[in-house]
Amino acid sequence: MSEKLVCVTGGSGYIASWLVKLLLQRGYTVRASVRDPSDPNKTEHLRALDGASERLHLYKANLLEEGSFDAAIAGCVGVFHTASPCLLNVNETNFQAELIDPAVKGTLNVLRSCVKASSVKRVVMTSSMASINYNERAQSPDVVVDETWFSDPDFCVRSKLWYQLSKILAEEAACKFSKQTGVELVTINPGLVIGPLLQPTLNLSPSFIYNLINEVVQIIRKLYPSIPVPEKCADDKPFETVYQVSKEKARSLGLNFTPLEQSVKETIESLKEKFFIIF
Repeated sequence: MSEKLVCVTGGSGYIASWLVKLLLQRGYTVRASVRDPSDPNKTEHLRALDGASERLHLYKANLLEEGSFDAAIAGCVGVFHTASPCLLNVNETNFQAELIDPAVKGTLNVLRSCVKASSVKRVVMTSSMASINYNERAQSPDVVVDETWFSDPDFCVRSKLWYQLSKILAEEAACKFSKQTGVELVTINPGLVIGPLLQPTLNLSPSFIYNLINEVVQIIRKLYPSIPVPEKCADDKPFETVYQVSKEKARSLGLNFTPLEQSVKETIESLKEKFFIIF
């Protein structure tokens, strides 16, 4: 067992790619699981990272295949579990197979591999705000959403919010497993994650900037006056704060938040660099 050996599941994803980069920068040896290590679109950007040739190892793993994470996790002291389907347009007939099963069974498969390894000291699971704020609790600009909130599965079923349901059930399953086995678990619940892309493909979070430029039109007009953007948002209504999100836990860890304007700028620059937008 090495104190500097960790595993990142779903290593080719947006958040995971940055995790791999930062872990390599800090001297860790990283085992990153991907569905197809031979696919350059999923792995080339990882292999190009500083330190990757010496300390990055790619493993093939499938969320629905029990035991497929065993080799990647064996001997690791920490596991960052980010692998999970991220699909919003799934209908009522196939949400179980496309979202629920990979999210829930995949999470449990990863955690079982952690138990088998016995070397894992902590699992950090990337969950989502989707498992926090989808319920019937009152929401208004003066309401602060924090870690005491949790989404209601029944509410999501009634509303046909299948992606949100998958995140709720996966986090619930992980917490139950942690209590039963003693695996130390930390869940992170990000909302919209924007910024520069490391991978060559467009994933869900930056695609909101790509597809919904109207939502940040004032910042984009200021930073990029040459982009032909509309004068008003699509619904002619200004953006309004629905609720506040507590930052206390993050601040207690010494984290500093990147200003929205900087994040938007870096996202646009990245989309431009990778030719998703041209101006």
